[in-house]
Amino acid sequence: MTHGQSPADVRTDDETDSGTGRSAGGGPDGGTNQEFWDSRYGESDRIWSGDPNTVLVREVTELKPGRALDLGCGEGADSIWLAGRGWRVTAVDISGVALARAERHAATTDAGVADRIDWQRHDLAVSFPAGTFDLVSAQFLHSPGDMPRERILRNAAAAVAPGGVLLIVGHAGLPSWEANPHPEVHLPTPAEVLESLELPDGEWEVLLSDEHERIQTRPDGQPGTRTDNALKLRRRAV
Repeated sequence: MTHGQSPADVRTDDETDSGTGRSAGGGPDGGTNQEFWDSRYGESDRIWSGDPNTVLVREVTELKPGRALDLGCGEGADSIWLAGRGWRVTAVDISGVALARAERHAATTDAGVADRIDWQRHDLAVSFPAGTFDLVSAQFLHSPGDMPRERILRNAAAAVAPGGVLLIVGHAGLPSWEANPHPEVHLPTPAEVLESLELPDGEWEVLLSDEHERIQTRPDGQPGTRTDNALKLRRRAV
Protein backbone atom coordinates (compact mmCIF):
# COMPACT_ATOMS: atom_id res chain seq x y z
CA MET A 1 0.00 0.00 0.00
CA THR A 2 0.97 3.50 0.05
CA HIS A 3 1.18 3.22 3.82
CA GLY A 4 1.99 6.72 3.20
CA GLN A 5 5.60 5.96 2.71
CA SER A 6 7.79 7.59 0.17
CA PRO A 7 10.53 6.17 -2.01
CA ALA A 8 13.92 5.71 -0.40
CA ASP A 9 15.41 8.74 -2.12
CA VAL A 10 12.75 11.23 -0.91
CA ARG A 11 11.95 9.93 2.52
CA THR A 12 13.12 10.63 6.04
CA ASP A 13 13.31 8.30 9.01
CA ASP A 14 9.63 7.84 9.80
CA GLU A 15 8.53 6.42 6.49
CA THR A 16 10.50 3.29 6.49
CA ASP A 17 9.85 -0.18 5.53
CA SER A 18 6.55 -1.35 6.76
CA GLY A 19 5.06 -2.35 3.64
CA THR A 20 2.19 -3.91 1.91
CA GLY A 21 0.27 -6.48 3.81
CA ARG A 22 -2.70 -4.93 2.20
CA SER A 23 -5.75 -6.38 0.62
CA ALA A 24 -5.85 -7.80 -2.85
CA GLY A 25 -9.26 -6.36 -3.74
CA GLY A 26 -9.19 -3.81 -6.52
CA GLY A 27 -5.85 -2.22 -7.17
CA PRO A 28 -5.59 1.42 -8.27
CA ASP A 29 -4.74 0.42 -11.85
CA GLY A 30 -7.55 -2.07 -12.33
CA GLY A 31 -5.64 -5.19 -11.25
CA THR A 32 -5.41 -6.64 -7.76
CA ASN A 33 -3.51 -5.00 -4.95
CA GLN A 34 -1.15 -7.98 -5.00
CA GLU A 35 -0.31 -7.24 -8.62
CA PHE A 36 0.03 -3.53 -7.85
CA TRP A 37 2.47 -4.06 -4.99
CA ASP A 38 4.52 -6.73 -6.74
CA SER A 39 4.88 -4.29 -9.63
CA ARG A 40 5.69 -1.43 -7.27
CA TYR A 41 8.46 -3.38 -5.54
CA GLY A 42 9.73 -4.62 -8.88
CA GLU A 43 10.44 -1.05 -9.99
CA SER A 44 13.54 -0.75 -7.83
CA ASP A 45 15.98 -2.79 -5.78
CA ARG A 46 14.84 -0.83 -2.73
CA ILE A 47 11.67 1.18 -2.14
CA TRP A 48 11.93 2.12 1.55
CA SER A 49 14.83 3.43 3.61
CA GLY A 50 15.75 0.18 5.36
CA ASP A 51 15.34 1.77 8.79
CA PRO A 52 12.66 0.76 11.31
CA ASN A 53 9.77 3.15 11.84
CA THR A 54 10.58 5.80 14.43
CA VAL A 55 7.36 5.42 16.44
CA LEU A 56 7.82 1.65 16.59
CA VAL A 57 11.34 2.07 17.97
CA ARG A 58 10.22 4.66 20.51
CA GLU A 59 7.20 2.73 21.76
CA VAL A 60 8.57 -0.81 21.71
CA THR A 61 12.17 -0.45 22.93
CA GLU A 62 11.17 -0.84 26.60
CA LEU A 63 8.81 -3.79 26.03
CA LYS A 64 9.87 -7.29 27.01
CA PRO A 65 10.46 -9.31 23.81
CA GLY A 66 7.93 -11.99 23.02
CA ARG A 67 5.89 -12.87 19.93
CA ALA A 68 5.31 -10.04 17.44
CA LEU A 69 3.14 -9.69 14.35
CA ASP A 70 4.24 -7.15 11.74
CA LEU A 71 1.35 -6.37 9.39
CA GLY A 72 2.54 -5.03 6.05
CA CYS A 73 6.21 -5.76 6.64
CA GLY A 74 7.37 -4.61 3.21
CA GLU A 75 11.12 -4.98 2.84
CA GLY A 76 11.40 -6.09 6.43
CA ALA A 77 13.10 -3.27 8.38
CA ASP A 78 10.67 -3.33 11.32
CA SER A 79 10.66 -7.12 11.52
CA ILE A 80 14.45 -7.31 11.37
CA TRP A 81 14.78 -4.66 14.08
CA LEU A 82 12.34 -6.53 16.31
CA ALA A 83 14.09 -9.86 15.75
CA GLY A 84 17.40 -8.21 16.53
CA ARG A 85 15.99 -7.27 19.94
CA GLY A 86 14.92 -10.82 20.66
CA TRP A 87 11.33 -10.86 19.39
CA ARG A 88 10.03 -13.84 17.46
CA VAL A 89 8.30 -12.19 14.51
CA THR A 90 5.58 -13.22 12.11
CA ALA A 91 6.11 -10.84 9.19
CA VAL A 92 3.22 -10.47 6.76
CA ASP A 93 2.89 -8.85 3.37
CA ILE A 94 0.80 -9.22 0.23
CA SER A 95 3.82 -8.84 -2.05
CA GLY A 96 5.96 -11.88 -2.72
CA VAL A 97 8.58 -9.58 -4.23
CA ALA A 98 8.80 -7.62 -0.97
CA LEU A 99 8.91 -10.75 1.18
CA ALA A 100 11.73 -12.30 -0.86
CA ARG A 101 13.70 -9.07 -0.58
CA ALA A 102 13.07 -8.88 3.16
CA GLU A 103 14.19 -12.45 3.68
CA ARG A 104 17.41 -11.81 1.79
CA HIS A 105 18.01 -8.70 3.87
CA ALA A 106 17.45 -10.62 7.11
CA ALA A 107 19.97 -13.24 6.02
CA THR A 108 22.70 -10.60 5.88
CA THR A 109 22.11 -9.25 9.40
CA ASP A 110 23.32 -10.46 12.79
CA ALA A 111 23.39 -14.17 13.56
CA GLY A 112 20.07 -15.56 14.71
CA VAL A 113 17.92 -12.71 13.37
CA ALA A 114 16.70 -14.55 10.28
CA ASP A 115 15.82 -17.60 12.39
CA ARG A 116 13.47 -15.50 14.51
CA ILE A 117 11.34 -14.30 11.57
CA ASP A 118 8.57 -16.25 9.86
CA TRP A 119 7.79 -14.55 6.54
CA GLN A 120 4.18 -15.11 5.44
CA ARG A 121 2.32 -13.93 2.37
CA HIS A 122 -1.25 -12.88 3.16
CA ASP A 123 -3.95 -10.85 1.51
CA LEU A 124 -5.29 -9.50 4.78
CA ALA A 125 -8.73 -9.03 3.27
CA VAL A 126 -8.91 -12.80 2.84
CA SER A 127 -6.58 -14.44 5.38
CA PHE A 128 -4.88 -13.53 8.63
CA PRO A 129 -1.97 -15.16 10.49
CA ALA A 130 -2.96 -17.68 13.13
CA GLY A 131 -2.13 -17.29 16.80
CA THR A 132 -1.90 -14.54 19.38
CA PHE A 133 0.93 -12.09 19.89
CA ASP A 134 2.49 -9.93 22.58
CA LEU A 135 2.87 -7.13 20.03
CA VAL A 136 0.85 -6.45 16.90
CA SER A 137 2.23 -3.61 14.77
CA ALA A 138 0.45 -1.97 11.84
CA GLN A 139 2.62 0.81 10.43
CA PHE A 140 1.14 3.00 7.68
CA LEU A 141 -1.43 0.44 6.62
CA HIS A 142 -2.94 2.51 3.80
CA SER A 143 -3.61 1.63 0.18
CA PRO A 144 -4.70 3.48 -2.97
CA GLY A 145 -6.77 0.40 -3.82
CA ASP A 146 -9.72 -1.28 -2.17
CA MET A 147 -8.73 -2.41 1.33
CA PRO A 148 -11.01 -3.17 4.31
CA ARG A 149 -8.65 -1.41 6.73
CA GLU A 150 -11.07 -1.22 9.66
CA ARG A 151 -11.82 -4.95 9.50
CA ILE A 152 -8.13 -5.78 9.22
CA LEU A 153 -7.35 -3.68 12.29
CA ARG A 154 -10.15 -5.37 14.24
CA ASN A 155 -8.53 -8.70 13.34
CA ALA A 156 -5.24 -7.23 14.52
CA ALA A 157 -6.76 -6.33 17.89
CA ALA A 158 -8.23 -9.81 18.22
CA ALA A 159 -4.73 -11.27 17.72
CA VAL A 160 -3.26 -9.43 20.73
CA ALA A 161 -2.65 -11.72 23.71
CA PRO A 162 -3.73 -10.65 27.22
CA GLY A 163 -1.19 -8.12 28.45
CA GLY A 164 -0.03 -7.48 24.88
CA VAL A 165 0.22 -4.27 22.87
CA LEU A 166 -1.40 -3.08 19.65
CA LEU A 167 0.48 -0.27 17.87
CA ILE A 168 -1.16 1.45 14.90
CA VAL A 169 0.66 4.27 13.10
CA GLY A 170 -0.72 6.06 10.07
CA HIS A 171 -0.84 9.29 8.15
CA ALA A 172 -3.16 12.06 9.33
CA GLY A 173 -2.76 14.07 6.15
CA LEU A 174 -0.90 14.46 2.90
CA PRO A 175 2.59 15.96 2.58
CA SER A 176 2.59 19.76 2.57
CA TRP A 177 3.68 19.86 -1.09
CA GLU A 178 1.28 17.28 -2.52
CA ALA A 179 -2.27 17.53 -3.83
CA ASN A 180 -4.52 14.61 -2.93
CA PRO A 181 -3.79 11.84 -5.48
CA HIS A 182 -6.21 9.36 -3.86
CA PRO A 183 -9.33 11.23 -2.66
CA GLU A 184 -11.07 7.92 -2.03
CA VAL A 185 -8.62 7.05 0.77
CA HIS A 186 -9.70 8.39 4.15
CA LEU A 187 -6.94 9.07 6.67
CA PRO A 188 -8.61 8.62 10.07
CA THR A 189 -7.75 10.33 13.33
CA PRO A 190 -6.57 8.25 16.30
CA ALA A 191 -10.03 8.66 17.85
CA GLU A 192 -11.66 7.34 14.68
CA VAL A 193 -9.28 4.38 14.61
CA LEU A 194 -10.05 3.59 18.25
CA GLU A 195 -13.80 3.77 17.64
CA SER A 196 -13.56 1.57 14.54
CA LEU A 197 -11.83 -1.18 16.53
CA GLU A 198 -15.09 -1.77 18.44
CA LEU A 199 -13.20 -2.92 21.52
CA PRO A 200 -15.10 -4.41 24.48
CA ASP A 201 -15.48 -2.05 27.42
CA GLY A 202 -12.92 -2.48 30.16
CA GLU A 203 -10.61 -4.86 28.29
CA TRP A 204 -8.14 -2.34 26.87
CA GLU A 205 -6.00 0.54 28.10
CA VAL A 206 -5.09 3.48 25.85
CA LEU A 207 -1.36 4.17 26.28
CA LEU A 208 -0.93 6.67 23.46
CA SER A 209 -3.27 8.57 21.12
CA ASP A 210 -1.73 11.51 19.33
CA GLU A 211 -0.93 13.34 16.13
CA HIS A 212 2.57 14.60 15.44
CA GLU A 213 4.11 16.72 12.72
CA ARG A 214 7.49 15.80 11.33
CA ILE A 215 9.90 16.93 8.66
CA GLN A 216 9.97 14.96 5.43
CA THR A 217 12.22 15.65 2.47
CA ARG A 218 10.31 16.76 -0.61
CA PRO A 219 11.01 15.31 -4.07
CA ASP A 220 12.96 18.47 -4.89
CA GLY A 221 15.24 17.88 -1.91
CA GLN A 222 13.83 20.68 0.23
CA PRO A 223 12.28 20.08 3.67
CA GLY A 224 8.52 19.73 3.95
CA THR A 225 6.12 18.68 6.67
CA ARG A 226 3.74 15.80 7.23
CA THR A 227 1.37 14.92 10.04
CA ASP A 228 1.09 11.33 11.27
CA ASN A 229 -0.81 9.77 14.12
CA ALA A 230 -0.26 6.90 16.52
CA LEU A 231 -2.49 4.74 18.68
CA LYS A 232 -0.99 2.39 21.26
CA LEU A 233 -3.24 0.09 23.27
CA ARG A 234 -2.63 -2.62 25.86
CA ARG A 235 -5.00 -5.52 26.30
CA ARG A 236 -5.56 -5.99 29.99
CA ALA A 237 -4.21 -9.22 31.42
CA VAL A 238 -6.80 -11.76 32.48
